[in-house]
Amino acid sequence: MVFEEKMIMNGEPDDEEEEEEEEEEEDMVDPLDAVREKCAVTHHCVHTQERLEQCETRVGSRSSTTEDCTEELFDFLHARDHCVAHKLFHSVK
Repeated sequence: MVFEEKMIMNGEPDDEEEEEEEEEEEDMVDPLDAVREKCAVTHHCVHTQERLEQCETRVGSRSSTTEDCTEELFDFLHARDHCVAHKLFHSVK
């Protein structure tokens, strides 16, 4: 109700104001993504990611197989998240 009254008194909001609000939202960066990228290049994460990629290549080269790369994927995610857990809360305000 109050919003409608302000619109009646002030008119419709300007397109420039809406664009500024959208630009402000785009500038926000998730610190989790930044920390994940940093952790993904650590020695242990690189090693587990290589194992995952080797598995994906092996499975992709076969026409019929029951093998999947679930274990390698979980190993990589665990290694990366272990690193993230130690660094994330230091960068959050």
